[in-house]
Amino acid sequence: MITSWVRGLARRRAGRLIAAAAGIALAVALIASLGSFLTASKATMTQRAVRSVTVDWQVAVQPGASPGGVLSTVAKEPGTRTALPVGYAHTSQFTATSKGSTQTTGPGMALGVPDSYRHTFPGSLRTLSGADHGVLLAQQTAANLHVAPGDPITVRLPGTGAHRVRVDGVVDLPQADSLFQTVGAPSQSQPAAPPDNVVLLPAARFTSLTHGASGVTTQIHTARDTNRLPTDPAAAYTAVTRAAHHLEAASSGGALVGDNVGAALDAARQDAAYAQMMFLFLGLPGAVLAAALTWAVASAGGQRRRQEQALLRLRGLTSRRITLLAAQEAVLIGVGGAALGLATAALIGRFSFGSASFGGTAAWAAWYAVAAVIGLLVALASVLIPAVRDLRLVTIADSRREQHPARNDRAPWWMRYGIDVIVLVISLLVFRASSSNQYALVLAPEGVPALSVSYWAFLGPALLWIGSALLLWRIVLTTLTHGRGLVRRLARPFTGTLAGTTSAVLARRRRPLARSIVLLALAISFAISTAVFNSTYRQQAEVDARLTNGADVTVTEPPAARTTPSDGAALSANGVHHVEPLQHRYAYVGSDLQDLYGVRPGTIAKATSLQDAYFSGGTADHLMHTLATRPDNLLVSLETVQDFQLSPGDTVNLRVQDARTKALRTVPFHYAGIVKEFPTAPKDSFFVANASYIAKATGSDAVGAFLLDTGGSHQHRIAHTLRTRLGTKATVTDLTQTRGTIGTSLTAVDLAGLTRIELFFAVALSVGAGALVLALGLAERRRTFAIAGVLGATSRQLRGMVTTEAVLLASAGLAGGALIGWLLSQMLVKVLTGVFDPPPAHLAAPVLYLTGCAGAVLVAMACAAWNGIRPTRRPAVEELRDL
Repeated sequence: MITSWVRGLARRRAGRLIAAAAGIALAVALIASLGSFLTASKATMTQRAVRSVTVDWQVAVQPGASPGGVLSTVAKEPGTRTALPVGYAHTSQFTATSKGSTQTTGPGMALGVPDSYRHTFPGSLRTLSGADHGVLLAQQTAANLHVAPGDPITVRLPGTGAHRVRVDGVVDLPQADSLFQTVGAPSQSQPAAPPDNVVLLPAARFTSLTHGASGVTTQIHTARDTNRLPTDPAAAYTAVTRAAHHLEAASSGGALVGDNVGAALDAARQDAAYAQMMFLFLGLPGAVLAAALTWAVASAGGQRRRQEQALLRLRGLTSRRITLLAAQEAVLIGVGGAALGLATAALIGRFSFGSASFGGTAAWAAWYAVAAVIGLLVALASVLIPAVRDLRLVTIADSRREQHPARNDRAPWWMRYGIDVIVLVISLLVFRASSSNQYALVLAPEGVPALSVSYWAFLGPALLWIGSALLLWRIVLTTLTHGRGLVRRLARPFTGTLAGTTSAVLARRRRPLARSIVLLALAISFAISTAVFNSTYRQQAEVDARLTNGADVTVTEPPAARTTPSDGAALSANGVHHVEPLQHRYAYVGSDLQDLYGVRPGTIAKATSLQDAYFSGGTADHLMHTLATRPDNLLVSLETVQDFQLSPGDTVNLRVQDARTKALRTVPFHYAGIVKEFPTAPKDSFFVANASYIAKATGSDAVGAFLLDTGGSHQHRIAHTLRTRLGTKATVTDLTQTRGTIGTSLTAVDLAGLTRIELFFAVALSVGAGALVLALGLAERRRTFAIAGVLGATSRQLRGMVTTEAVLLASAGLAGGALIGWLLSQMLVKVLTGVFDPPPAHLAAPVLYLTGCAGAVLVAMACAAWNGIRPTRRPAVEELRDL
């Protein structure tokens, strides 16, 4: 019998089964896709973090310990691939004579590098000119001394005097920050910048030159086997941290580990936690919507199912057998939907990421299995539970109460709307708590393996979603019950004299209609919130790149080059619209050394974007105007304002270097506003002032960088032209290059791929919620339309009734979804502020996508309405006979 029942369902209810299976497939495909993507993303974060590090460990040999002994201990440590000793020695000065003038620099560093260092640690050195081995001079040092390969220089070492060497090559040190770190010191105690003057010597020559010198130390630079690290950044961080602690314990205090790979993984694990939060915030609502869509499809046939159950009872089947038949239907839908969903996920992974695993490890199979199980559970909950519930309606009175639930909806309005308001109020309170300035969604203390993730922040958007849905449900029910006059006026253009009847029919069907409107609104809100979040993320990634690079193309020269603003004319090239000089100095405020940037207030905005969000205390235009009219004014970072308790107008005495005497002199400024972000500036503490005032106070108008505006195009070509023209005298960076290097591990994830996944499902859910539910509801009422035709309703009036319902569903669903989506977007971006760097000043709305999504929904609903109208063209008797 079961086989006959299933065969009959497949033959007579194929459309409904396919529709329900499609809902299951959407849920399964979304969970499998996002889960696999999350797993692959974490692996990508780990790989990117590891690749970003050139020297995995810098093991500092402690005083009294033997460098050879520490080297042997490091080499024996499990996971060590190669370990090389590198000598460090402080220099007093560098001197060179070129073209009759003598150049002398300040203190610097000399490094003793083994011959195999470049091969062992590729990427640690980049040759700019000359040989790849021998005496190598850092680019900035070569510019300071005005020397080139083949020129002699004098290196003075404390305790041994001066040593003359000949430069074999000029190199760049891409990892200078970590190379010259103070091993074992906390991050806030690290040097503000690597030394300007650096020479790299062959190990043997370094040993001979530094014999008897003071301040000579040794580090063991180590390459680790990172291929066996866990794919999850948090687990990988724990593994490398424990290995570093094990080495320190094994050396008995003779070694201190500078864990560069651990520091990179430390940042990546926080990004991984944010990626997981994004999965919950953006993926889980879609899965819930797909489940709700399946439930709505199953509910659309509730009346027919009850009739079938009554017929089966008359034929003698027990409730247990009827339940078994319903379970078979649920399994059929669940298995079919799960199979279709997994196939869809595999195709998405194959076409978007090159493989069904989304480029990840074997963990994708686990996500596929979890998604399939969830699909089966959703099918059982959507089909079996309603069937079991309907079996309890054994009396006519029960059936009538089920079909006319409005008789129990006579509670006072404050009781009906009270729950909705309470849910929304709780959502607002949670949102305020989780989006405050002192709140951290993800807390990753430095050096602590454990991560603290506040998942309860998800409660705010979730309650907003639920509360808004409940409130919209109540509003629709109230409108259809007590606003029949409004509905009648809406229906009159479509139904003519049957407007009152149409209003009454819609009032009678207010619950199914309200359910469809709420489902459509939630699907639209999911599409809007997902699209806005992704667009805002891309917008801020571009803002971050522009802040880091400064402009389309940036040319930076060493301080000793003493470039003047007039030298910017030499940077003119085809495609360059404007060249803006930017001063970069250092200044002491109290005992704190900070960056000082001198700008030309009237023209700085021509080369780079200045947003109002970068400042506090005025708009960008207002504060630049203040610097122009009051040259002694100063913009100060928020951290400095808080540390020194500054108020607007306060005098800030900065100590800056005088260009003539090289001594520090005090220059008074007046605090005028707060600067949070500024092109090329660091993210913590810095000052922005008027360049002419700084030049007058210090006796130098030297420029640190030139910001070039190329109109947003041809940056790479123009940068290549300038590199060829300037050679090693300057560093040229372009926005295209910076986009690929400044991103965190989170931006390393293929956000475009994630966007395609989410937005595809958002459109599919919106179309399904609007068109599929409408089509099934109309299909269930074919008998009602046929009877109305027998009673005298014309085909035009019947089509008008369908059109009225479709228009009401579309207008209310789209309007409600737009409002909920806008509120949800604001909340999501605010709660997930930690994902953005810098935080957005405004949301970015993808108008084209949202318009296309709304258009797809309207077209699908129009097709569903047309399909529902089509049977009204047949004679009513023929329609009743077929039913």
